[in-house]
Amino acid sequence: MRVYFSGTGGMGIGPLAEIAYQAGYDVVGSDITPNLMTQHLEKQGIPVLLGQDGSQIEAEHSKQPIDWLVYSSALPDNHPELMFARSHGIRISKRDEFLLKLLKDQNLKLIAVAGTHGKTTTTGMMVWTLRQLGIPVSYSLGTTVNFAPSGYYDPASEYFIYECDEFDRNFLHFQPYLSLITSVDYDHHDTYPTQDDYISAFNQFLTQSKQVILWQKDIKDGLLPPNNAKILPDEAVRSLRLAGQHNRANATLVIEACKLLNIATEDQVCSAINDFPGTDRRFEKLADNLYSDYGHHPTEIKATLQMASELSNQVVLVYQPHQNVRQHEIRSQYTDDIFTSASKIYWLPTYLTREDPSLPVLKPQELTNQLSYPEKIHYAELDDNLWQNIHSELKNGKLVLCMGAGTIDGWLRNQLESNS
Repeated sequence: MRVYFSGTGGMGIGPLAEIAYQAGYDVVGSDITPNLMTQHLEKQGIPVLLGQDGSQIEAEHSKQPIDWLVYSSALPDNHPELMFARSHGIRISKRDEFLLKLLKDQNLKLIAVAGTHGKTTTTGMMVWTLRQLGIPVSYSLGTTVNFAPSGYYDPASEYFIYECDEFDRNFLHFQPYLSLITSVDYDHHDTYPTQDDYISAFNQFLTQSKQVILWQKDIKDGLLPPNNAKILPDEAVRSLRLAGQHNRANATLVIEACKLLNIATEDQVCSAINDFPGTDRRFEKLADNLYSDYGHHPTEIKATLQMASELSNQVVLVYQPHQNVRQHEIRSQYTDDIFTSASKIYWLPTYLTREDPSLPVLKPQELTNQLSYPEKIHYAELDDNLWQNIHSELKNGKLVLCMGAGTIDGWLRNQLESNS
């Protein structure tokens, strides 16, 4: 089968293209500009065409017919490559539909990691642990890590580990052999207009899973664990060397999964997971006392601040809210208890993406008007003044945590590079 991956420079499509190539499919990809991912794929022997005006896929199809086009949700419906594929009878799907085909062809059992928060870290922990234990494993991560490629197919593996995202109802494509549920906290209001819709999708996902491990605290608001579910009491979180209560909870899910699958003893798993190096953009240490984190939901902010407070009693948060539409939905959740562990907050304007033009853009002052400690909040921009403030906080021995899914991480890395 010849598969064309559109957008191979992205973290969703690129690793899947590599997995398909390793599994024996004839793979070719495209993207607008080269990056580290496209360069990596080319080194593995995967052709990556630059440009997406339609001529690239046309040329490839004329050389040898393309059977399947895999694309990401970032592509508009009138994208030239999609239009070409439709007009030439080429099968089109997003990545999860193709992955389902790959799992079936390779006879792999899916270990799915789902939930509102903690999916990427838990998926990374599961991959790390099995590799440390010497167990062959195939997987796809939604980020980069320093201990393995972002995606990998091992022909000797029995399991495929995957972060199953509820966005756009993607996780409902799958019928996992085992599902780990990290948390259930109403999110993705653009996909699920009501909390009932969100819970209903998780209930369907649970019924599609052969085995399930989840937390007692998440059995609420209509979530119905099936008979095959192992329900962990909230106090079951293991005492591990990992910083952060939420990290220890994620690790506990991995421990329970390994026990359920008879992969290793609990002591062996704990020993491996205690050395977990983390994933990129998840409490990633960029310099002494300077961390970057992708989290942009109040629950994630609270959990990450709690983890930071285990390392320092002076934690400074630099926060860039993500998407104005989302801020309208979650603004009431910015409450005092979310920011308890922060001694100071630099609050940035919201990063705007995929917006509803009818909604007014909420100002930082509107998002923080419920907080009772205005003296802790400083309104800022991504500029030289903010960098000088960060530098001063670090010089005074404070831990600075920068959070957001927009431009803050790239800005921070650029500042570090230009000021080194």
